[in-house]
Amino acid sequence: MCGIVGYTGSKQAYPILIKGLQRLEYRGYDSAGVALMDGTIKLHKCKGKVADLQAHIGQDITIGSAGIGHTRWATHGEPNDVNAHPHVSMSGDITLIHNGIIENYDSIKKELMHRGYTFQSETDTEVLVNLIEEIKKNEKCNLAEAVRMSLNEIIGAYAIVVMSNSEPGTLVAAKKSSPLVIGIGADKDFYLASDATPIVEYTKNVVYLEDGEIAEIIPGKDLKLFTVKNKNVTPYIQELEMQLEQLEKSGYDHFMLKEIYEQPRSVQDSLRGRLRLSQGLVHLGGMADYEQAMLNANRIIFVACGTSWHAALVGEYLIEDLARIPVEVEYASEFRYRNPIITERDVVIAISQSGETADTLAALELAKSKGATILGICNVVGSTISRTTHGGSYTHAGPEIGVASTKAFTAQVAVLSLLALMLGQKKGSIERSKFNRLLHGLNEIPAKVEKALETNALVEIISEKFKDSSQLPLSWQRLLFPSRIGGGVEA
Repeated sequence: MCGIVGYTGSKQAYPILIKGLQRLEYRGYDSAGVALMDGTIKLHKCKGKVADLQAHIGQDITIGSAGIGHTRWATHGEPNDVNAHPHVSMSGDITLIHNGIIENYDSIKKELMHRGYTFQSETDTEVLVNLIEEIKKNEKCNLAEAVRMSLNEIIGAYAIVVMSNSEPGTLVAAKKSSPLVIGIGADKDFYLASDATPIVEYTKNVVYLEDGEIAEIIPGKDLKLFTVKNKNVTPYIQELEMQLEQLEKSGYDHFMLKEIYEQPRSVQDSLRGRLRLSQGLVHLGGMADYEQAMLNANRIIFVACGTSWHAALVGEYLIEDLARIPVEVEYASEFRYRNPIITERDVVIAISQSGETADTLAALELAKSKGATILGICNVVGSTISRTTHGGSYTHAGPEIGVASTKAFTAQVAVLSLLALMLGQKKGSIERSKFNRLLHGLNEIPAKVEKALETNALVEIISEKFKDSSQLPLSWQRLLFPSRIGGGVEA
């Protein structure tokens, strides 16, 4: 979950980069760094948090209207100052940040060492930046073309942003199986990030890079997109729905607590317009064209990771119970490697909060190659899963910054409940009286969540009193579970 930020334009880059890295801290990381261009590239990086990076920079000059920043989770090499990003080529001309893993880095590194390159870090990223330098030097081409040619030699996943001393102000970005979004400012200044949270403060106009696409970004000029096979692409500019205030704590001590208290609204927003109580029906517009595919499917397969996988388990129980359609739930990370049997009669549904989960995307691509109908349930409008699938439904949880999932999970369960009710109604496998009862019950969930949250003060008292206890005293068991405790003995 490394984080990428970048900026080029007329403003000072450093404050934008630091604020962007702070916005990405929720992703987790062990080191941070920035590179700023002011005639030449100045590099600052260290092990630790963004606050440690700021302290490390101290009173150093941070001038430059172009720059890149990164927060790193260690993969190749331990977390330390040297392995932190950005990484610089041996000559010092090219600087690069990278999310992902270069699988064939070792063979490339050996070839570069044979050509006289030396390496300071243990990372696969330093191999890539030197490969770009070698191609740029030998082919006598510009940075964008050197990046394109280099990526044709690479096996693995990447989101990269690159800059060069020889092309001041220019940033080159590319992605494969790792998200990257470009924000376009009013004055044709540009903002880059691994998700939209660092961008929304500055612009609503964004371009999501697709796999195999490269962007040449020059301030004051139109964004240029092309593929690793050198085919020009017309940028598709989308408008962010995210609001800046959604990224603030709003007086809560931390984001997780804020997001717990947002659940009545996020569940309600995920039901709104879909649960039509007065008409006695459920309508999921993004899946409407694929109702028959689901109703006639040999099976529905959910692919997901982490919390989304647990939501899928709930969906399995609901759909099998209410719609009587066979359902399987697969860890996306295992599904893609175990040579699964998939046919055109299967419907594969990906569940992901971000819509960018790499293993889930890979599972979708596999299912798509087998002819299955592929659908998605995700939270982020314009995400890769939403663009890859035939159709699907958004949850409307808003940005989830807290690492421990709360509102994203309950919003997913809300949409899965609607899906199960819709399929059960269409198939006729659920009695009308039961359907109406469940429909009304689901409609009441947001208010019941609100009521449950009113017990917070009592929960805090109980938690403080018993957090170190192995069991509750019997008197408290009687108070909290009166229907289960009677006469001092469990009923």
